[in-house]
Amino acid sequence: MPACLTRASALAAVLSLSALLVAGPGAAQPAPYPNGPVRFIVPATPGGTTDVVARLVAKHLADAWASPVIVENRAGGGGVVGASYVVGTKPDGQTVLIVPSAFGVRAALDHKLTFDPMKDLVGIGLMARAPSFLVVSPSLNVKTVPELVAASRAAPNGVIYGSAGVGSTGHLHAALFASMGGFPGTHAAYRGTPEAVTDAMLGRVQYVFSPGPNALPLAKDGRVVILASSSAAGAKFLPGVPTVSQAGLPGYEGDDWFGALVPTGTPMAVREKLSRDIAAALAKPEVRDRLNEVGADAVSSTPSEFDAMLLAYVAKTRKLGDEIGISLN
Repeated sequence: MPACLTRASALAAVLSLSALLVAGPGAAQPAPYPNGPVRFIVPATPGGTTDVVARLVAKHLADAWASPVIVENRAGGGGVVGASYVVGTKPDGQTVLIVPSAFGVRAALDHKLTFDPMKDLVGIGLMARAPSFLVVSPSLNVKTVPELVAASRAAPNGVIYGSAGVGSTGHLHAALFASMGGFPGTHAAYRGTPEAVTDAMLGRVQYVFSPGPNALPLAKDGRVVILASSSAAGAKFLPGVPTVSQAGLPGYEGDDWFGALVPTGTPMAVREKLSRDIAAALAKPEVRDRLNEVGADAVSSTPSEFDAMLLAYVAKTRKLGDEIGISLN
């Protein structure tokens, strides 16, 4: 064999070996996502809308991936316990935080968090939107938003409205209603939405903004009256119910939403795949129908769209909190 060919072959072999040594094992193709079981962390107790959304999507992702998707409920601190746990996990997409809009309220109004929600977490996408419903007792003898506003303005000492707690989305919806309605309202904070709705049903508070699962069954039985929905888009599954804006307070808007977040540093390729696969699950008719049953509409978005929406929501909520005097501290 000619010496030149021998030297050329040897040089090629050395260069190939050098490339492998420099590249090392890290140069291998990244493992496909998901790489093992994925955990959905729900910062709320089982049975609520956030939990329902998480479990519906988790089931369909597990089927699509042929890999477990485990839902863990880590309630406490208005969602802070679950969120802070996810912030401390590895940014690989294997641990996902499923949040309601109350997370955005906390990010806007709680200045004593041990983490920065807007810097330590990044979006995967929206999963659902759900209007709250303006609920009153049949004994109040009001059938429309203007009638409730008129009765509230005529009350000598204003009215009492209830919610699931200071800084809850129901608190914001109800306080905004009083502010735009032009009457003084006193907030009664309850342990949870069921207790607030029960007292509205009994006439102990004049009104409550309630999620669908707490309001719709009672309205169906005639034990409460639903006057309107908070969302500007209305409730597609309840076409006969007007929005608050349509019913007498133009410009009123109070959407509730649900979405997914992961720790900052999670690769964009992982975020985008997770977003696409969640969107595919949400597009299934059985998922949409089940969400309608709990008073929600399936929606989806890209990670970038969700990041932008969350940023705008936090800014709007902070401004609203300043205007109507709500602070979590």
